[in-house]
Amino acid sequence: MKLIPFRVISLICTALVFSAAAGSVAEGPPAVSPIDLVRRAVANEMKSDDQPVKYMFRQRKETPSGTQTRLMVETRDALAGLLVAYNDQPLNQQQLQGEFDRLERFLRDPDELARKRRQEKENSERVKSILRALPDAFLYEYDGSETGKPGVGEPGSKLVRLKFRPNPRYDPPTRVEQVLTGMEGAVLIDPQKEHIAAIDGTLAKDVSFGWGILGHLDRGGHFLVNQTSIGDNNWAIARMDLAFTGKLLLFKSLNFKSTEVYSDFRSVPPDLTFAQGVELLKKQEATVAVTRNGSGK
Repeated sequence: MKLIPFRVISLICTALVFSAAAGSVAEGPPAVSPIDLVRRAVANEMKSDDQPVKYMFRQRKETPSGTQTRLMVETRDALAGLLVAYNDQPLNQQQLQGEFDRLERFLRDPDELARKRRQEKENSERVKSILRALPDAFLYEYDGSETGKPGVGEPGSKLVRLKFRPNPRYDPPTRVEQVLTGMEGAVLIDPQKEHIAAIDGTLAKDVSFGWGILGHLDRGGHFLVNQTSIGDNNWAIARMDLAFTGKLLLFKSLNFKSTEVYSDFRSVPPDLTFAQGVELLKKQEATVAVTRNGSGK
């Protein structure tokens, strides 16, 4: 769902399509080996990513400069998003009209929409590259189990917790996977659904890109991503926390911190066009505005 231009930090943002934590349960490890559990979960994530099911949802992103809330909808053409609030305050009519005009530009300019679609496809391929690398990039060991809760897996489900650390034999094929060579942490997997339910990772060392010429990420960078079941064996990111510092292109400092929360998932027709998605966003915004005004807010 996070389709961001190609920069070092976007590799992290788009790649970590997983989830985070719940309460501890004292159980022995499953019969399947940790690496086999990871391989099965990764294979299932890859398969799920190719499913035609599409959703409308709400995204709230918080950074040191404030918050932005968007209504989002997946379409067969590209992802459509409508900004509806700054710092939890609804947009005024002038600001909202600016958002409508921005979306209309994609409809008037097929080349611009095609460019957006290509960018999203490139980001999706980077996500898949990271997913494919997980079984080989890390060494895993069992570290207990936890219970799923709202926003993390399926409530009440048993999640297996694995600790991971870099595999010294792993040779990343491209700089996309390079970030994995410095990460360690824990991953939660639902062994019944064979989904990656959680990942909490920290950079244990500085990680350079392009021999340090393109930049590096500092030791101590951290991510925490929650994924939740949204029905019919479909899962989606519910929360993503990112905090990284470093440098890009030798001189440009990087200090990135954000929290994104995703909610209100509702399925939409799989053949929804971008134009139909824009209309759906407008209708949803109008419905929310009527409800808000009617409640006196």
